[in-house]
Amino acid sequence: MPMTFATDTKAEAPLPAGSFTYNSPDKVGLMLVNLGTPDGTEYGPMWRYLREFLSDPRVIELPRWIWYPILYGLVLTTRPRKSGANYAKIWNREKDESPLRTYTRGQGEKLAVRLGDLTNVSVDWAMRYGNPSTRSVVEKLVSKGCDRILTFPLYPQYSATTTATANDQLFRALMKLRRAPAVRSVPPYYAEPVYIDALARSIESHLATLDFEPEVVVASYHGIPKPYADKGDPYQQHCLETTRLLRQRLGWSEAKLISTFQSRFGAQEWLQPYTDKTMERLGKEGVKRIAVVNPGFSSDCIETLEEIAQEAQEIFKHAGGEKFAHIPCLNDSPEGMEVIETLARRELAGWI
Repeated sequence: MPMTFATDTKAEAPLPAGSFTYNSPDKVGLMLVNLGTPDGTEYGPMWRYLREFLSDPRVIELPRWIWYPILYGLVLTTRPRKSGANYAKIWNREKDESPLRTYTRGQGEKLAVRLGDLTNVSVDWAMRYGNPSTRSVVEKLVSKGCDRILTFPLYPQYSATTTATANDQLFRALMKLRRAPAVRSVPPYYAEPVYIDALARSIESHLATLDFEPEVVVASYHGIPKPYADKGDPYQQHCLETTRLLRQRLGWSEAKLISTFQSRFGAQEWLQPYTDKTMERLGKEGVKRIAVVNPGFSSDCIETLEEIAQEAQEIFKHAGGEKFAHIPCLNDSPEGMEVIETLARRELAGWI
């Protein structure tokens, strides 16, 4: 006797309100994330930005009971005005925003065009600190139906103070959602051939426009406190490997392309050699012509346009130097966008 199976002929129960069914292909959100920027150069916006930035336990690893009295009692009463004055020197007056926001927006808009063939991918951009916030952009992508998000921290070299905290903020945003999307994070790309080649071509193109040939080219990276590296942060090794590969690609000697670290804050020791001290040393040793590039920054910002292009140049020339050039970051240039597109398409594989 043949076996028979009972079948349920009842209609399928309707989904709860607010639910949606999965269609193929799934909608994927791609979010570029940069460090952050104040909304203005005045005391209030600077205070809010610095409070968020310097309250991050990955940036300042001191216990809060030690750090917060210093932060609120000294730093946030003096630093907002000083930092605001520095931002004012490089502020994008036309758009009334920092160059970092201008370039990051440009990267997002140009990436959306370059990925135009991927009709199920929605591209946006966010800041770890400041606006547009990571949370607001995550919510926007989810509202568009994105059930998968690829986050792209725009830091070539990994550090807990940058890449990790950007990913921390993403997961804080996901914690607020009842239905959180699946996520991926683009890994650090400090040694990627497309990145090294883009840097080299950018350097060669800029040097070709100068009326002098630099005796030394300085690759200046943002520093981190030395104890962070001693505890296992791989940032220093990533930076030095970028310089090594870049030197190899350009065919330069170790004396021609050197590495330094900038932007130290506070009294503790940071990664060395320090950029400002190196500028002074080179000038005093008789070096007359230098150029500085910032391979650790995907976009020009306060640290490159003010600290390097202005302050470092002044230090070098005051010490006896004569010719100084700052090589722009990749920003949203064709070379820079080639890096971002190549890595984005690779990491989207399997989702599109």
